[in-house]
Amino acid sequence: MDCSCSRFFKIYVNIAGYDFLLGTIAAFYVITVPCTKVEESFNVQAMHDILYHWHHLDNYDHLDFPGVVPRTFIGAFLVSIFASPIILVMSMLHFPKIYGLIAVRLALGCIILYTLRFFRIQVRNKFGLQVEAFFVILTALQFHLLFYCTRPLPNILALGIVNLAYGFWLKGNFYAALNCLIFATVIFRCDMVLLLFPLGLELLLTKSISLWKALKCCLGIAVLSIGLTILVDSVMWKKLVWPEFEVLWFNSVLNRSSEWGTHSFHWYFTSALPRSLLAAYPLCILGLFLDRRVLPFIIPVFSFVLLYSKLPHKELRFIISSVPIFNLSAAVAASRIYINRKKAFWKLLSIILLGFLFISLGCTAISFMASFENYPSGYAIKYLHQIGDRTNITEEQWVHIDSFSAMNGISRFCENDFPWRYSKEESIPLKEFHKRNFTYLINEHSFVDGYKCLFIVDGFSRVSPQMSFPPILLIKEPKVYVHGNIKNKDLMNKKWPGCSSGFDR
Repeated sequence: MDCSCSRFFKIYVNIAGYDFLLGTIAAFYVITVPCTKVEESFNVQAMHDILYHWHHLDNYDHLDFPGVVPRTFIGAFLVSIFASPIILVMSMLHFPKIYGLIAVRLALGCIILYTLRFFRIQVRNKFGLQVEAFFVILTALQFHLLFYCTRPLPNILALGIVNLAYGFWLKGNFYAALNCLIFATVIFRCDMVLLLFPLGLELLLTKSISLWKALKCCLGIAVLSIGLTILVDSVMWKKLVWPEFEVLWFNSVLNRSSEWGTHSFHWYFTSALPRSLLAAYPLCILGLFLDRRVLPFIIPVFSFVLLYSKLPHKELRFIISSVPIFNLSAAVAASRIYINRKKAFWKLLSIILLGFLFISLGCTAISFMASFENYPSGYAIKYLHQIGDRTNITEEQWVHIDSFSAMNGISRFCENDFPWRYSKEESIPLKEFHKRNFTYLINEHSFVDGYKCLFIVDGFSRVSPQMSFPPILLIKEPKVYVHGNIKNKDLMNKKWPGCSSGFDR
Protein backbone atom coordinates (compact mmCIF):
# COMPACT_ATOMS: atom_id res chain seq x y z
CA MET A 1 0.00 0.00 0.00
CA ASP A 2 2.84 2.38 0.89
CA CYS A 3 4.58 1.61 -2.42
CA SER A 4 1.38 2.35 -4.34
CA CYS A 5 0.92 5.66 -2.53
CA SER A 6 4.56 6.58 -3.09
CA ARG A 7 4.32 5.79 -6.80
CA PHE A 8 1.10 7.78 -7.12
CA PHE A 9 2.69 10.76 -5.36
CA LYS A 10 5.75 10.58 -7.59
CA ILE A 11 3.63 10.53 -10.75
CA TYR A 12 1.49 13.41 -9.45
CA VAL A 13 4.56 15.51 -8.68
CA ASN A 14 5.99 14.78 -12.13
CA ILE A 15 2.75 15.75 -13.89
CA ALA A 16 2.38 18.93 -11.83
CA GLY A 17 6.01 19.78 -12.54
CA TYR A 18 5.50 19.30 -16.28
CA ASP A 19 2.40 21.49 -16.20
CA PHE A 20 4.30 24.17 -14.30
CA LEU A 21 7.23 24.08 -16.76
CA LEU A 22 5.12 24.34 -19.90
CA GLY A 23 2.74 26.85 -18.31
CA THR A 24 5.59 29.07 -17.14
CA ILE A 25 7.16 29.19 -20.60
CA ALA A 26 3.82 29.97 -22.25
CA ALA A 27 3.08 32.67 -19.65
CA PHE A 28 6.53 34.20 -20.23
CA TYR A 29 5.75 34.53 -23.92
CA VAL A 30 2.41 36.18 -23.13
CA ILE A 31 3.83 38.72 -20.69
CA THR A 32 6.83 39.67 -22.82
CA VAL A 33 4.94 39.73 -26.14
CA PRO A 34 1.31 40.55 -25.29
CA CYS A 35 0.24 42.13 -28.59
CA THR A 36 -1.37 40.28 -31.47
CA LYS A 37 -1.33 40.28 -35.27
CA VAL A 38 -3.92 40.35 -38.02
CA GLU A 39 -4.40 36.56 -38.03
CA GLU A 40 -5.64 36.78 -34.45
CA SER A 41 -7.62 39.98 -34.86
CA PHE A 42 -11.11 38.53 -35.16
CA ASN A 43 -11.00 36.48 -31.96
CA VAL A 44 -9.09 39.16 -30.07
CA GLN A 45 -11.63 41.85 -30.98
CA ALA A 46 -14.49 39.42 -30.29
CA MET A 47 -13.17 38.63 -26.80
CA HIS A 48 -12.76 42.35 -26.10
CA ASP A 49 -16.29 43.13 -27.22
CA ILE A 50 -17.83 40.20 -25.32
CA LEU A 51 -16.05 41.25 -22.13
CA TYR A 52 -16.52 45.01 -22.40
CA HIS A 53 -19.67 45.53 -24.53
CA TRP A 54 -21.64 42.46 -23.46
CA HIS A 55 -25.02 42.41 -25.27
CA HIS A 56 -24.54 45.74 -27.09
CA LEU A 57 -23.87 44.14 -30.47
CA ASP A 58 -23.92 47.45 -32.35
CA ASN A 59 -20.60 48.32 -30.68
CA TYR A 60 -18.88 45.12 -31.80
CA ASP A 61 -15.84 45.52 -34.04
CA HIS A 62 -16.71 42.75 -36.52
CA LEU A 63 -19.77 44.62 -37.79
CA ASP A 64 -17.56 47.52 -38.97
CA PHE A 65 -14.58 45.37 -39.99
CA PRO A 66 -15.98 41.94 -40.93
CA GLY A 67 -12.83 40.60 -42.59
CA VAL A 68 -12.67 38.48 -45.73
CA VAL A 69 -14.75 35.60 -44.33
CA PRO A 70 -16.82 35.29 -41.13
CA ARG A 71 -15.46 33.38 -38.14
CA THR A 72 -17.22 31.67 -35.27
CA PHE A 73 -17.74 33.35 -31.90
CA ILE A 74 -17.87 30.06 -29.99
CA GLY A 75 -14.16 30.01 -29.15
CA ALA A 76 -14.23 33.67 -28.11
CA PHE A 77 -17.21 33.00 -25.83
CA LEU A 78 -15.47 30.02 -24.19
CA VAL A 79 -12.25 31.91 -23.46
CA SER A 80 -14.16 35.01 -22.31
CA ILE A 81 -16.13 32.96 -19.79
CA PHE A 82 -12.90 31.77 -18.17
CA ALA A 83 -11.31 35.23 -18.26
CA SER A 84 -14.38 37.21 -17.16
CA PRO A 85 -13.78 37.08 -13.36
CA ILE A 86 -10.27 38.48 -13.83
CA ILE A 87 -11.50 41.14 -16.24
CA LEU A 88 -14.20 42.17 -13.75
CA VAL A 89 -11.62 42.69 -11.01
CA MET A 90 -9.35 44.59 -13.41
CA SER A 91 -12.21 46.86 -14.45
CA MET A 92 -13.06 47.61 -10.82
CA LEU A 93 -9.41 48.49 -10.16
CA HIS A 94 -9.25 50.59 -13.38
CA PHE A 95 -6.38 48.59 -14.88
CA PRO A 96 -5.50 49.44 -18.51
CA LYS A 97 -7.19 47.11 -20.96
CA ILE A 98 -3.86 45.73 -22.16
CA TYR A 99 -3.87 43.64 -18.96
CA GLY A 100 -7.19 42.25 -20.15
CA LEU A 101 -5.45 41.03 -23.30
CA ILE A 102 -2.89 39.25 -21.15
CA ALA A 103 -5.70 37.72 -19.10
CA VAL A 104 -7.61 36.31 -22.08
CA ARG A 105 -4.43 34.96 -23.62
CA LEU A 106 -3.47 33.27 -20.36
CA ALA A 107 -6.98 31.79 -20.14
CA LEU A 108 -6.65 30.41 -23.66
CA GLY A 109 -3.21 29.03 -22.83
CA CYS A 110 -4.60 27.22 -19.79
CA ILE A 111 -7.29 25.60 -21.95
CA ILE A 112 -4.84 24.47 -24.64
CA LEU A 113 -2.24 23.20 -22.15
CA TYR A 114 -4.94 21.33 -20.24
CA THR A 115 -5.92 19.48 -23.41
CA LEU A 116 -2.23 18.83 -24.10
CA ARG A 117 -1.99 17.45 -20.55
CA PHE A 118 -4.79 14.99 -21.33
CA PHE A 119 -2.88 13.81 -24.39
CA ARG A 120 0.36 13.65 -22.42
CA ILE A 121 -1.20 11.43 -19.75
CA GLN A 122 -2.26 8.97 -22.44
CA VAL A 123 1.31 9.05 -23.78
CA ARG A 124 2.53 8.10 -20.31
CA ASN A 125 -0.02 5.31 -19.97
CA LYS A 126 0.84 3.80 -23.36
CA PHE A 127 4.57 4.46 -23.70
CA GLY A 128 5.79 5.03 -20.14
CA LEU A 129 7.00 7.80 -17.84
CA GLN A 130 10.30 8.32 -19.66
CA VAL A 131 8.66 8.94 -23.03
CA GLU A 132 6.34 11.44 -21.34
CA ALA A 133 9.36 13.21 -19.84
CA PHE A 134 11.08 13.54 -23.22
CA PHE A 135 7.79 14.68 -24.77
CA VAL A 136 7.75 17.56 -22.28
CA ILE A 137 11.43 18.38 -22.81
CA LEU A 138 11.06 18.51 -26.59
CA THR A 139 7.90 20.63 -26.34
CA ALA A 140 9.53 23.04 -23.90
CA LEU A 141 12.55 23.53 -26.20
CA GLN A 142 10.36 24.26 -29.23
CA PHE A 143 9.26 27.82 -29.78
CA HIS A 144 6.13 27.73 -31.88
CA LEU A 145 3.77 25.43 -29.97
CA LEU A 146 4.07 27.23 -26.63
CA PHE A 147 4.24 30.67 -28.24
CA TYR A 148 1.13 30.06 -30.30
CA CYS A 149 -0.89 28.18 -27.67
CA THR A 150 -1.96 31.51 -26.11
CA ARG A 151 -2.72 33.23 -29.40
CA PRO A 152 -6.45 33.24 -30.29
CA LEU A 153 -6.14 31.85 -33.79
CA PRO A 154 -8.83 29.53 -35.17
CA ASN A 155 -6.00 27.01 -35.63
CA ILE A 156 -5.19 27.12 -31.91
CA LEU A 157 -8.83 26.78 -30.88
CA ALA A 158 -8.98 23.73 -33.13
CA LEU A 159 -5.69 22.47 -31.64
CA GLY A 160 -7.33 22.19 -28.22
CA ILE A 161 -10.01 19.87 -29.62
CA VAL A 162 -7.45 17.95 -31.69
CA ASN A 163 -5.35 17.35 -28.54
CA LEU A 164 -8.42 15.73 -26.97
CA ALA A 165 -8.86 13.64 -30.13
CA TYR A 166 -5.25 12.48 -29.91
CA GLY A 167 -5.75 11.57 -26.25
CA PHE A 168 -8.87 9.51 -26.97
CA TRP A 169 -7.06 7.90 -29.90
CA LEU A 170 -4.21 6.71 -27.69
CA LYS A 171 -6.72 5.67 -25.04
CA GLY A 172 -8.56 3.46 -27.53
CA ASN A 173 -11.78 5.49 -27.45
CA PHE A 174 -11.90 5.84 -31.23
CA TYR A 175 -15.43 7.15 -31.63
CA ALA A 176 -14.73 9.97 -29.16
CA ALA A 177 -11.60 10.85 -31.17
CA LEU A 178 -13.64 11.08 -34.39
CA ASN A 179 -16.32 13.16 -32.67
CA CYS A 180 -13.68 15.64 -31.46
CA LEU A 181 -12.30 16.03 -34.97
CA ILE A 182 -15.77 16.53 -36.42
CA PHE A 183 -16.50 19.22 -33.83
CA ALA A 184 -13.20 20.96 -34.62
CA THR A 185 -13.87 20.72 -38.37
CA VAL A 186 -17.42 22.06 -38.29
CA ILE A 187 -16.82 24.90 -35.85
CA PHE A 188 -13.19 26.03 -35.76
CA ARG A 189 -11.18 24.86 -38.79
CA CYS A 190 -12.75 23.20 -41.80
CA ASP A 191 -9.31 21.93 -42.85
CA MET A 192 -9.33 19.45 -39.95
CA VAL A 193 -11.30 17.27 -42.36
CA LEU A 194 -7.88 16.48 -43.88
CA LEU A 195 -6.97 14.83 -40.56
CA LEU A 196 -10.39 13.31 -39.96
CA PHE A 197 -10.48 11.32 -43.22
CA PRO A 198 -7.05 9.61 -42.93
CA LEU A 199 -7.69 8.76 -39.28
CA GLY A 200 -11.17 7.43 -39.98
CA LEU A 201 -9.88 5.40 -42.93
CA GLU A 202 -7.11 3.86 -40.83
CA LEU A 203 -9.54 2.93 -38.05
CA LEU A 204 -11.85 1.30 -40.61
CA LEU A 205 -9.05 -0.64 -42.31
CA THR A 206 -7.73 -1.91 -38.97
CA LYS A 207 -11.31 -2.79 -37.92
CA SER A 208 -11.00 -0.58 -34.84
CA ILE A 209 -14.44 0.85 -35.64
CA SER A 210 -17.46 -0.31 -37.59
CA LEU A 211 -18.67 1.78 -40.52
CA TRP A 212 -22.32 1.74 -39.47
CA LYS A 213 -21.68 2.71 -35.86
CA ALA A 214 -19.22 5.40 -36.94
CA LEU A 215 -21.77 6.91 -39.32
CA LYS A 216 -24.47 7.01 -36.64
CA CYS A 217 -22.15 8.43 -34.03
CA CYS A 218 -20.43 10.98 -36.26
CA LEU A 219 -23.58 12.14 -38.04
CA GLY A 220 -25.16 13.03 -34.72
CA ILE A 221 -22.25 15.17 -33.52
CA ALA A 222 -21.99 16.79 -36.96
CA VAL A 223 -25.64 17.87 -36.90
CA LEU A 224 -25.35 19.18 -33.34
CA SER A 225 -22.15 21.08 -34.16
CA ILE A 226 -23.65 22.65 -37.29
CA GLY A 227 -26.74 23.64 -35.35
CA LEU A 228 -24.66 25.17 -32.56
CA THR A 229 -22.45 27.28 -34.82
CA ILE A 230 -25.36 28.47 -36.99
CA LEU A 231 -27.40 29.40 -33.91
CA VAL A 232 -24.64 31.31 -32.13
CA ASP A 233 -22.99 32.93 -35.12
CA SER A 234 -26.17 33.92 -36.91
CA VAL A 235 -27.11 35.96 -33.84
CA MET A 236 -23.67 37.56 -33.59
CA TRP A 237 -23.32 38.29 -37.32
CA LYS A 238 -26.97 39.36 -37.64
CA LYS A 239 -27.47 37.06 -40.64
CA LEU A 240 -27.85 33.36 -41.30
CA VAL A 241 -24.31 32.01 -41.44
CA TRP A 242 -22.20 28.88 -40.98
CA PRO A 243 -18.73 30.45 -40.80
CA GLU A 244 -16.53 27.45 -41.53
CA PHE A 245 -18.57 26.50 -44.59
CA GLU A 246 -17.89 29.95 -46.00
CA VAL A 247 -14.19 29.53 -45.16
CA LEU A 248 -14.17 26.17 -46.94
CA TRP A 249 -15.84 27.69 -50.00
CA PHE A 250 -13.44 30.65 -50.04
CA ASN A 251 -10.23 28.63 -49.57
CA SER A 252 -10.94 25.36 -51.36
CA VAL A 253 -13.65 25.98 -53.95
CA LEU A 254 -12.69 29.52 -54.99
CA ASN A 255 -9.02 28.92 -54.04
CA ARG A 256 -8.68 32.57 -53.11
CA SER A 257 -6.36 31.94 -50.15
CA SER A 258 -3.49 31.98 -52.67
CA GLU A 259 -3.99 35.76 -52.89
CA TRP A 260 -2.08 35.93 -49.59
CA GLY A 261 0.99 34.21 -51.05
CA THR A 262 2.00 30.74 -52.15
CA HIS A 263 4.74 28.24 -51.38
CA SER A 264 6.03 25.14 -53.12
CA PHE A 265 4.52 21.73 -52.46
CA HIS A 266 7.38 20.61 -50.15
CA TRP A 267 7.42 23.77 -47.99
CA TYR A 268 5.79 22.16 -44.95
CA PHE A 269 8.38 19.37 -44.93
CA THR A 270 11.43 21.47 -45.75
CA SER A 271 10.65 24.67 -43.82
CA ALA A 272 7.62 24.69 -41.52
CA LEU A 273 8.11 21.35 -39.76
CA PRO A 274 11.89 21.71 -39.29
CA ARG A 275 11.35 25.17 -37.72
CA SER A 276 8.50 24.06 -35.47
CA LEU A 277 9.90 20.67 -34.42
CA LEU A 278 13.64 21.49 -34.31
CA ALA A 279 15.39 18.52 -32.63
CA ALA A 280 12.18 16.50 -32.80
CA TYR A 281 12.23 16.54 -36.61
CA PRO A 282 15.02 13.97 -37.14
CA LEU A 283 14.05 12.17 -33.93
CA CYS A 284 10.45 11.60 -35.05
CA ILE A 285 11.74 9.82 -38.17
CA LEU A 286 14.03 7.66 -36.01
CA GLY A 287 11.12 6.86 -33.71
CA LEU A 288 9.29 5.13 -36.56
CA PHE A 289 12.08 2.55 -36.79
CA LEU A 290 12.57 2.08 -33.06
CA ASP A 291 8.98 1.39 -31.98
CA ARG A 292 6.40 -0.06 -34.34
CA ARG A 293 3.58 1.21 -32.10
CA VAL A 294 4.33 4.72 -33.36
CA LEU A 295 3.62 4.11 -37.05
CA PRO A 296 -0.22 3.90 -36.81
CA PHE A 297 -0.25 7.33 -35.14
CA ILE A 298 2.13 8.94 -37.61
CA ILE A 299 0.45 7.78 -40.85
CA PRO A 300 -2.81 9.82 -40.54
CA VAL A 301 -0.97 12.91 -39.30
CA PHE A 302 1.65 12.66 -42.06
CA SER A 303 -1.23 12.27 -44.54
CA PHE A 304 -2.83 15.40 -43.09
CA VAL A 305 0.31 17.45 -43.79
CA LEU A 306 0.73 15.84 -47.21
CA LEU A 307 -2.86 16.63 -48.23
CA TYR A 308 -2.52 20.17 -46.91
CA SER A 309 0.56 20.62 -49.09
CA LYS A 310 -1.73 20.63 -52.14
CA LEU A 311 -3.11 24.04 -51.07
CA PRO A 312 -0.84 26.75 -52.57
CA HIS A 313 -1.18 29.16 -49.63
CA LYS A 314 0.82 27.76 -46.72
CA GLU A 315 1.50 28.91 -43.18
CA LEU A 316 3.07 27.11 -40.24
CA ARG A 317 -0.03 27.62 -38.09
CA PHE A 318 -2.11 25.57 -40.55
CA ILE A 319 -0.30 22.36 -39.57
CA ILE A 320 0.47 23.12 -35.92
CA SER A 321 -2.02 20.39 -34.94
CA SER A 322 0.46 17.82 -36.22
CA VAL A 323 3.20 18.81 -33.78
CA PRO A 324 2.04 16.78 -30.70
CA ILE A 325 2.04 13.48 -32.63
CA PHE A 326 5.43 14.15 -34.22
CA ASN A 327 6.73 15.03 -30.75
CA LEU A 328 5.43 11.69 -29.50
CA SER A 329 7.47 9.80 -32.09
CA ALA A 330 10.51 11.94 -31.29
CA ALA A 331 10.08 11.32 -27.56
CA VAL A 332 10.02 7.55 -28.18
CA ALA A 333 13.33 7.81 -30.06
CA ALA A 334 14.93 10.04 -27.40
CA SER A 335 13.82 7.65 -24.65
CA ARG A 336 15.32 4.65 -26.45
CA ILE A 337 18.61 6.51 -26.96
CA TYR A 338 18.70 7.46 -23.28
CA ILE A 339 18.02 3.90 -22.11
CA ASN A 340 20.87 2.52 -24.22
CA ARG A 341 23.26 5.46 -23.69
CA LYS A 342 26.00 3.29 -22.12
CA LYS A 343 26.34 1.07 -25.21
CA ALA A 344 28.99 1.99 -27.78
CA PHE A 345 26.84 3.04 -30.77
CA TRP A 346 24.06 4.48 -28.63
CA LYS A 347 26.56 6.58 -26.70
CA LEU A 348 27.33 8.47 -29.90
CA LEU A 349 23.62 8.92 -30.54
CA SER A 350 23.15 10.27 -27.00
CA ILE A 351 25.84 12.89 -27.61
CA ILE A 352 24.15 13.87 -30.88
CA LEU A 353 20.80 14.03 -29.06
CA LEU A 354 22.26 16.37 -26.45
CA GLY A 355 23.65 18.56 -29.21
CA PHE A 356 20.27 18.66 -30.94
CA LEU A 357 18.62 19.77 -27.70
CA PHE A 358 21.08 22.65 -27.27
CA ILE A 359 20.57 23.67 -30.90
CA SER A 360 16.80 23.68 -30.28
CA LEU A 361 17.30 25.94 -27.28
CA GLY A 362 19.38 28.36 -29.34
CA CYS A 363 16.89 28.41 -32.22
CA THR A 364 14.05 29.03 -29.79
CA ALA A 365 15.92 31.96 -28.24
CA ILE A 366 16.46 33.50 -31.69
CA SER A 367 12.81 32.97 -32.65
CA PHE A 368 11.68 34.62 -29.43
CA MET A 369 13.91 37.66 -29.97
CA ALA A 370 12.62 38.03 -33.52
CA SER A 371 9.00 37.73 -32.37
CA PHE A 372 9.61 40.28 -29.60
CA GLU A 373 10.49 42.82 -32.30
CA ASN A 374 7.65 41.82 -34.60
CA TYR A 375 4.79 43.90 -33.15
CA PRO A 376 5.96 47.48 -33.81
CA SER A 377 2.58 49.20 -33.80
CA GLY A 378 1.76 47.67 -30.41
CA TYR A 379 4.86 49.34 -29.00
CA ALA A 380 4.04 52.55 -30.87
CA ILE A 381 0.61 52.99 -29.26
CA LYS A 382 2.04 52.08 -25.86
CA TYR A 383 4.72 54.79 -26.09
CA LEU A 384 2.20 57.28 -27.44
CA HIS A 385 -0.01 56.74 -24.41
CA GLN A 386 2.95 57.04 -22.04
CA ILE A 387 4.19 60.33 -23.47
CA GLY A 388 0.76 61.76 -24.21
CA ASP A 389 -0.45 61.18 -20.65
CA ARG A 390 2.39 63.15 -19.04
CA THR A 391 0.30 66.32 -18.91
CA ASN A 392 -3.30 66.94 -17.97
CA ILE A 393 -5.43 66.69 -21.07
CA THR A 394 -9.04 67.83 -21.18
CA GLU A 395 -9.69 67.65 -24.92
CA GLU A 396 -10.23 64.49 -26.91
CA GLN A 397 -7.10 63.04 -28.48
CA TRP A 398 -8.03 61.40 -31.77
CA VAL A 399 -5.66 58.70 -33.01
CA HIS A 400 -5.92 57.37 -36.53
CA ILE A 401 -4.60 53.82 -37.00
CA ASP A 402 -3.91 52.69 -40.54
CA SER A 403 -4.35 49.12 -41.81
CA PHE A 404 -0.68 48.21 -41.48
CA SER A 405 -0.62 49.25 -37.82
CA ALA A 406 -3.90 47.49 -37.09
CA MET A 407 -2.37 44.29 -38.48
CA ASN A 408 0.92 44.51 -36.57
CA GLY A 409 0.16 44.81 -32.89
CA ILE A 410 -2.84 47.05 -32.23
CA SER A 411 -6.20 45.73 -31.05
CA ARG A 412 -9.03 47.22 -29.00
CA PHE A 413 -7.31 45.94 -25.89
CA CYS A 414 -4.54 48.48 -26.61
CA GLU A 415 -6.94 51.43 -26.40
CA ASN A 416 -7.22 53.72 -23.37
CA ASP A 417 -10.23 55.57 -22.00
CA PHE A 418 -10.94 59.32 -22.26
CA PRO A 419 -9.44 61.53 -23.53
CA TRP A 420 -8.20 58.99 -26.07
CA ARG A 421 -10.35 58.23 -29.11
CA TYR A 422 -9.49 55.99 -32.04
CA SER A 423 -10.31 55.67 -35.71
CA LYS A 424 -9.50 52.84 -38.12
CA GLU A 425 -11.18 54.53 -41.06
CA GLU A 426 -9.77 53.02 -44.23
CA SER A 427 -8.93 54.38 -47.68
CA ILE A 428 -8.07 57.93 -46.62
CA PRO A 429 -5.56 59.30 -49.18
CA LEU A 430 -2.35 60.64 -47.62
CA LYS A 431 -2.94 64.07 -49.11
CA GLU A 432 -6.33 64.26 -47.35
CA PHE A 433 -5.07 63.85 -43.78
CA HIS A 434 -4.21 67.52 -43.37
CA LYS A 435 -7.93 68.25 -43.86
CA ARG A 436 -8.88 65.90 -41.04
CA ASN A 437 -8.75 66.77 -37.37
CA PHE A 438 -6.78 63.79 -36.07
CA THR A 439 -4.43 64.55 -33.19
CA TYR A 440 -2.09 61.66 -33.94
CA LEU A 441 -1.46 59.25 -36.78
CA ILE A 442 0.03 55.78 -36.38
CA ASN A 443 0.98 54.49 -39.80
CA GLU A 444 3.69 53.12 -42.07
CA HIS A 445 4.48 56.42 -43.81
CA SER A 446 7.50 58.54 -42.93
CA PHE A 447 5.92 61.80 -44.11
CA VAL A 448 2.32 63.04 -43.97
CA ASP A 449 1.42 66.58 -45.03
CA GLY A 450 0.17 68.67 -42.11
CA TYR A 451 1.77 66.40 -39.49
CA LYS A 452 5.14 66.19 -37.78
CA CYS A 453 6.85 62.86 -37.18
CA LEU A 454 7.11 62.46 -33.39
CA PHE A 455 8.91 59.13 -33.21
CA ILE A 456 9.37 55.89 -35.07
CA VAL A 457 9.41 52.27 -33.94
CA ASP A 458 11.72 49.73 -35.50
CA GLY A 459 10.58 46.18 -36.20
CA PHE A 460 12.16 42.87 -37.10
CA SER A 461 13.35 42.63 -40.69
CA ARG A 462 15.63 39.60 -41.06
CA VAL A 463 18.29 37.44 -39.46
CA SER A 464 21.90 37.95 -40.52
CA PRO A 465 24.79 35.57 -39.71
CA GLN A 466 28.10 37.09 -38.62
CA MET A 467 31.57 35.81 -37.74
CA SER A 468 31.71 37.42 -34.28
CA PHE A 469 29.68 36.60 -31.16
CA PRO A 470 26.73 36.26 -31.19
CA PRO A 471 26.80 34.40 -34.52
CA ILE A 472 23.28 35.59 -35.38
CA LEU A 473 22.30 39.24 -35.65
CA LEU A 474 18.70 40.46 -35.77
CA ILE A 475 18.31 43.24 -38.31
CA LYS A 476 15.65 45.85 -37.55
CA GLU A 477 14.33 48.68 -39.67
CA PRO A 478 11.75 51.47 -39.27
CA LYS A 479 8.26 50.02 -39.45
CA VAL A 480 5.79 52.37 -37.77
CA TYR A 481 5.74 56.17 -37.63
CA VAL A 482 3.79 58.24 -35.11
CA HIS A 483 2.84 61.73 -36.34
CA GLY A 484 1.33 64.70 -34.54
CA ASN A 485 -0.94 67.41 -35.95
CA ILE A 486 1.15 70.58 -36.36
CA LYS A 487 -1.94 72.71 -35.66
CA ASN A 488 -2.02 71.39 -32.08
CA LYS A 489 0.31 73.75 -30.20
CA ASP A 490 0.14 71.83 -26.90
CA LEU A 491 1.22 68.69 -28.69
CA MET A 492 4.06 70.46 -30.49
CA ASN A 493 5.35 71.89 -27.19
CA LYS A 494 5.82 68.43 -25.69
CA LYS A 495 9.17 66.72 -25.78
CA TRP A 496 9.12 63.85 -28.28
CA PRO A 497 11.92 61.40 -29.12
CA GLY A 498 12.02 62.53 -32.74
CA CYS A 499 12.49 60.48 -35.90
CA SER A 500 16.24 60.46 -36.34
CA SER A 501 16.38 56.87 -35.01
CA GLY A 502 14.11 54.12 -33.75
CA PHE A 503 12.46 54.45 -30.35
CA ASP A 504 14.76 53.20 -27.58
CA ARG A 505 13.05 50.49 -25.57
